[in-house]
Amino acid sequence: MIVRQESLTAKMTLKDLATNSPLPTANLVLVFGSVKRFGESKLTSTLKERYPTAQIIGCSTSGEITASGVFDDSLQITAILWEKTIQRVTHTKMTGMQDSFETAAGLARQLKSETLKAVLVYSDGLNVNGSELLEGFKSVLGEIPVMGGMAGDGFNFSKTVQIFNDTVSDGLVIAVGLYGDNLVATTGVGRGWKPYGPPRKVTKSEKNVVIELDGKPALPLYNLYIGAHSAKDLPGSGLKFPFAIIEEGKRDIEKIRTLLAIDVKNNSLTFAGNVDEGETVRFCQATHDRLVEGAGHAAHLVADNTNVNQNGLAICVSCVGRKGVMAELVADEVKLVQQVLGNQTAITGFYSYGEFAPRPDTNDSVLHNQTMTIGYLSENLLA
Repeated sequence: MIVRQESLTAKMTLKDLATNSPLPTANLVLVFGSVKRFGESKLTSTLKERYPTAQIIGCSTSGEITASGVFDDSLQITAILWEKTIQRVTHTKMTGMQDSFETAAGLARQLKSETLKAVLVYSDGLNVNGSELLEGFKSVLGEIPVMGGMAGDGFNFSKTVQIFNDTVSDGLVIAVGLYGDNLVATTGVGRGWKPYGPPRKVTKSEKNVVIELDGKPALPLYNLYIGAHSAKDLPGSGLKFPFAIIEEGKRDIEKIRTLLAIDVKNNSLTFAGNVDEGETVRFCQATHDRLVEGAGHAAHLVADNTNVNQNGLAICVSCVGRKGVMAELVADEVKLVQQVLGNQTAITGFYSYGEFAPRPDTNDSVLHNQTMTIGYLSENLLA
């Protein structure tokens, strides 16, 4: 596996790229940047000229992750040349959020194979139900790890776009199947959020809309916990107060859910992923240091389960909510990931509206929110 990277800051244009492509024989290119950068007229033709044999995929972000830190309105290009791994790339355009499950199942059927080892998925961030999308992939692929995330649009939540070769559009779901015994694919998930207050039972919900907690309207109870000052700034302030879904019979966090919208008329809360009736939830809060420690935990999970002393690529997908909490210090979580994985590991990624990765110590791929996820890729050429 050979990895080469190119980077343009917010003030640089496509003309500022080096004259020669760093890896013209690449077969996969990942591109992350702002919605504005993806609107540049010569983007697709420039990328195709530099990487003529590659499948070019990526999405808009709420911030771009690099080994040098976190940037806004930059363009991050990562070219990969597989030496022995086989890839298959497919995509589709969503017809509606309600079709998320079947959309994913259809893509999964195109990728399914006995030699399939991992799947990269990048989707629209606003027109997709991420929970249903992951369930669709799992319905066909079982416990093949799915890693990636949902596109971002800063803190605007207005429009996200994806790139697939010469197409830049919203509503896309892109999937890359990676095949063969030479592939090394490991994931790590870290949070850093601390639950507080008593556990609450979800007594009424419809997919990602929570209507009642403990038989009481959800919104007034949520407002009570976060306080009047934060409540007046909802839904934006909700990024700092996500839900923790607690594992059945335990106190451990199974996954985090980010608040996206409120409905004052129905006293309901809309989250970035499903919150099922009968699940136990707790309110969450975090500090900068806890979130950084969570990212470090994700990196240690990768390092503990694979040999990171060889050349590899860490695709970091973290949540826009974490970026909101850490503000100008957000690069601290990326710095710790690089420190744990070492300089021989190239880093790319983005801040997202939802993260795809297996739950810790499992192959059960789910939608995460408010989480640092790491998809680590390398090749063992001796396998």
